[in-house]
Amino acid sequence: MQKILVVEDESVIRTALRRLLERNDYQVSEAGSVSEAESNHNLGDFDLVISDLRLPGAPGTDLIKKAGDVPVLIMTSYASLRSAVDSMRMGAVDYIAKPFDHGDMISAVQRIIADHPTARAAQMRERQSFGDNTFGMTGMVGNCPAMLELFSQIEKVAPTDSTVLLLGETGAGKELVARSVHQRSLRAGKTLISVNCAAIPDTLIESELFGYEKGAFTGANASRMGLIEAADGGTLFLDEIGELPMEAQARLLRFIQEGEIRRIGSVHSRKVNVRLICATHRNLQGLAAEGLFRQDLYYRINVLRLCLPPLRERGKDILHLAERMLEVQAEKLGKTNMSLSPRAIQAITTYQWPGNVRELEHAIERAVILSDSDEIDNAALGIDLELVNINRIRGQQGISTHTKTGGGNSDPLEDLSLEDYFQRFVLEHQDSMSETELAQKLGVSRKCLWERRQRFGIPRKKNGGENRRKERASAGK
Repeated sequence: MQKILVVEDESVIRTALRRLLERNDYQVSEAGSVSEAESNHNLGDFDLVISDLRLPGAPGTDLIKKAGDVPVLIMTSYASLRSAVDSMRMGAVDYIAKPFDHGDMISAVQRIIADHPTARAAQMRERQSFGDNTFGMTGMVGNCPAMLELFSQIEKVAPTDSTVLLLGETGAGKELVARSVHQRSLRAGKTLISVNCAAIPDTLIESELFGYEKGAFTGANASRMGLIEAADGGTLFLDEIGELPMEAQARLLRFIQEGEIRRIGSVHSRKVNVRLICATHRNLQGLAAEGLFRQDLYYRINVLRLCLPPLRERGKDILHLAERMLEVQAEKLGKTNMSLSPRAIQAITTYQWPGNVRELEHAIERAVILSDSDEIDNAALGIDLELVNINRIRGQQGISTHTKTGGGNSDPLEDLSLEDYFQRFVLEHQDSMSETELAQKLGVSRKCLWERRQRFGIPRKKNGGENRRKERASAGK
């Protein structure tokens, strides 16, 4: 992940800039002055330094020489040609005036990092090549910093026999990661057994995992090997391990501790040599604290953790994935020369994809099947661009559009649906905004605004615009 140092003495601006950069997949560190930046950070560890020009003590331009080959972007509220020229003359890579547009800032950051590679950037390119070439066979596609970091971690953990815990939202591709770990391990020539713990009834999960002897229970007419025993010498992937019942958790703990299993109804234990990979979208630590998951089992499986980024945080990967999936589906159905329309591309890159890669894959498959032309539109994908625009506005205002995982306190607005957010925004701002202003803020047309008012039963206040005009007129006197 590319690293940026923000040097700004105004905490509000510094925090806002950090959040903006983190939303765009950058790792951000902060400092309030040149001396603080120099004493608390190694400037050579960053891909870019963004500094205010006027700081307490030394000016931001002092960082230019101190940063070496790391580019420095100067920002200042004293927007003048003279200060820009002086900063550039001293070696600043670029200059941006405050208050800056978020899009302009991100564009500048992307351009600078691309045009001024550092030693860290060279390492990133090596990892990118590794990700493209080595992981193509397992279906993993990704060049964003988070995925490149994941590829690097897979390379490190795969050759070991340590237990791996995969964390990520549903549909993010945890099984693909498990296959990648197995294929790059010393057990690649052996069996990989995948088990979805949530798909097996509680009454059968133990017999499925550990097997049973003839006569162990009604219907056990013959002995049967369990899935753990079947994975002997290879890898066992337990998906959604958080759904295991407590009884099965206890037996699984013994298997991990002792490296042996005992079939149901048997008095003898069997030694097995199995590499364990577990996955979950749930907060196991929180479940353990609530008594819903064994703490000792959590500590046993929480050895090497790999975190999968949700699709909405993978930047340009989203479009690359969509185009790759389109090629595969079109070839499968004998439809050639299919492409995505500009509106489809806009929808794909701005929609939040709560179902992650799996949802995208199903949307592309459905669009290829239902489209009568060679160009796929957003309607065929099942994405409402108007709702996407409202979603985007929420993101700009710092309101999350998805439910957090991993526990912790959440913003009371966080779990609002887009429809709930629309209603709340209109009710809170209709007295101070005209219909045109409301529509612009929500990113929809006036006609769409009127239709949604009718649907949700929010009548337009006849005096709202008049009150707003009177207030403005009074303020102008």
